[in-house]
Amino acid sequence: MHLERCQVETPIGTMVFLSSQGALVGLSWVDTAHRTEQHIVRHMGRCSVTDVSSMPFATDPLFRYLEGDETALTNVPVQPVGTAFQHRVWKALQTIPIGTTWSYTQLAIAIGQPSACRAVANANGRNPIPVAIPCHRVIAANGKLGGFSSGLHRKKWLLSHERAITG
Repeated sequence: MHLERCQVETPIGTMVFLSSQGALVGLSWVDTAHRTEQHIVRHMGRCSVTDVSSMPFATDPLFRYLEGDETALTNVPVQPVGTAFQHRVWKALQTIPIGTTWSYTQLAIAIGQPSACRAVANANGRNPIPVAIPCHRVIAANGKLGGFSSGLHRKKWLLSHERAITG
């Protein structure tokens, strides 16, 4: 498998995009890219990677999103790699409306497994395409932010940007 990689500067750090055949397979920040790359290798095997200067199908919508067009990422083609269970969780994440949050319990209910909160949280944390697949919209049942594989400061920024939380 061959991947293309592109890095762009954003208000919340340098982001790394990984694509295969015109679809995003990975999105991370430079400081967390190793985890995303390990996840992709675990599910796809070793990949050759070519660095490219631009990836307009993904980077242009990201910049529009960061400039306030909250729906800009909706049509970015994504092909996350993972288990069947992870895919169910990631598909449900894509139904969380912009500007809202769900609890891990709500997410477990959405996939038809209300007792699988811990497994849902693990799948959420392994999302290889955060922001485009909005795992940042999932918080703890008590209203606290919970975790975020890319750092709580980024989760808070994203939720504030989407007006899902204040402050």
